Amino acid sequence: MSDISEQKIAARLMSDGFVRTDPVTSTLADPVTDTPVIVTLDELRPYELDPRLTRNPLYDEIKTSIRERGLDAPPPITRRPGSSHYIIRNGGNTRLAILRELWAETRDERFFRISCLFRPWPERGEIVALTGHLAESELHGSLSFIERALGVEKVRELYEQEDGKSLSQSELSRRLRADGYPVPQPHISRMQEAIQYLLPAIPQVLYGGLGRHQVGQLTSLRRASARVWEAHAAVRQVDIDFATLFQDVLAVFDNTVGNFNLQRVQDELIGQMADLLGVVYDTLALEIVDAEKRWQILTSEPVAAPPAKPCVATSPQPVPAHRSPLPPSSLPPLEAPVPESSMQTKPGPVQPPVSVDEQDEKDERSMLIQEHIVSAAPTTDRLLSLQRLIADHTGEPHNNFENNVLQAIPVQVGGLYPISDIWYIDPDLNDPDRLRTHIAQFALEIATEAGVGDHIVPSDFGIGFSCTDQLPQIPHADTAVTIASPSAILTLLHVLSAPYLPASASATRLDTARLAEELGVLLLGMAQPITPPRNHFHILTDNGLVKLFRLMRLARRLLELEAGIKGGDGIITGS
Repeated sequence: MSDISEQKIAARLMSDGFVRTDPVTSTLADPVTDTPVIVTLDELRPYELDPRLTRNPLYDEIKTSIRERGLDAPPPITRRPGSSHYIIRNGGNTRLAILRELWAETRDERFFRISCLFRPWPERGEIVALTGHLAESELHGSLSFIERALGVEKVRELYEQEDGKSLSQSELSRRLRADGYPVPQPHISRMQEAIQYLLPAIPQVLYGGLGRHQVGQLTSLRRASARVWEAHAAVRQVDIDFATLFQDVLAVFDNTVGNFNLQRVQDELIGQMADLLGVVYDTLALEIVDAEKRWQILTSEPVAAPPAKPCVATSPQPVPAHRSPLPPSSLPPLEAPVPESSMQTKPGPVQPPVSVDEQDEKDERSMLIQEHIVSAAPTTDRLLSLQRLIADHTGEPHNNFENNVLQAIPVQVGGLYPISDIWYIDPDLNDPDRLRTHIAQFALEIATEAGVGDHIVPSDFGIGFSCTDQLPQIPHADTAVTIASPSAILTLLHVLSAPYLPASASATRLDTARLAEELGVLLLGMAQPITPPRNHFHILTDNGLVKLFRLMRLARRLLELEAGIKGGDGIITGS
């Protein structure tokens, strides 16, 4: 074999056959923990599902700040598995757009190469990213109502892809709260109505920033008008359906938000309905008021309605000749009863119902009331109306559960975990470990009042605590009156906790037989002719009694959760 020169060896070593072309080895793997990295604008892309579809109203202020001070808060970034570029993880698309503008204008390296915090792509990456962008956008230049609505709708689609089933509005609200972007169910309802009924007709107005209040007024008007239309169209042949009519009327007013006038929309809609149905305009207007009033009664809890706020028009508008010339304020709000005097005059355009904020308060109050109901007392609207009528006639206050529940049930008791409501359990407390911590603390505070706090031992099992052996027995006073010794409260707490503890942990020498003799005095107090020494008896104080009730309430919820009813979905309301 002939010798190979050094030059040939070097040439062969440098040939293409020794070049590594495997795409996996061409780049380093992404970090598996949060890691500061330096990226360039060429490597960074905006998040494709960014809910912000219009220019950030604070764009100019943010740009001025970045030009003068630099990027004080670089956006966190991430990367989908297998992707060649980074994306903004949550919030920061506006800052990225500004950096690109400043780089094009100045060619300043500080706008091109930025230090960011890289966060690994999570298991539920798209959902985490989208909810993060929604939450971040709320903090830095609020999104318009329609942008939030479209973002929530996209999250709903991702949830349904993840679960393989459709979600109700209540379930969607719960899932959003769990992922850090809480949206009440009434808001979700208005969002979906806005996407379905308003966006096709007035996209320019909605993207221009039409607010939640006006959207709520429009959707209320649409619902009330649709119910009246269906009633009349059932007995009269009409060539157009209400959905098309509503879209056609609304599309005429799609210009700018500043020129959008809800009163004109109402007036035009009722006017065209009157022409097509052959019904007098004033009659239709009153029917729409009555329809909305009945709908509110049927679909909401009977709570005291706050006074309706008048709808504010952006500018005064002339009233067409075929309309009633009276101002909007002459017509009662949609959900208020129509005064007899107003039936004798011609009404103006339909006044929208209570404001969206007021409706949200009513919805939240209704949900809180439901949490206080163990089982609904059988009653009817007619019975409630009669009770209210009798109370008004006699001058007696009407005993209304919905009005009194939030004042009657709550109490105030101090301690490590102050009690403001015995019955209501906050959703954040629906965790076995947290419930055990609270229960053990209440047991300790109750026992401490009797001087036996040292005998309460927190536990990771059962309902959260156990009791150690009994105290030395204190002899009864020389009277015929039964008294409760301080060990009685310890025995009571032991009786509550022992059935749920392991046999080894629940074994004590506490005399449970005496509890039957002492329980009444312990809970109710006593009036004895001869008062024994204070350290010879114990009566549960009012504070201790409230804590005992709260302890039992939390223990019941803990046992429900331990039985496998997770997340509150299967728990009976108020249980």
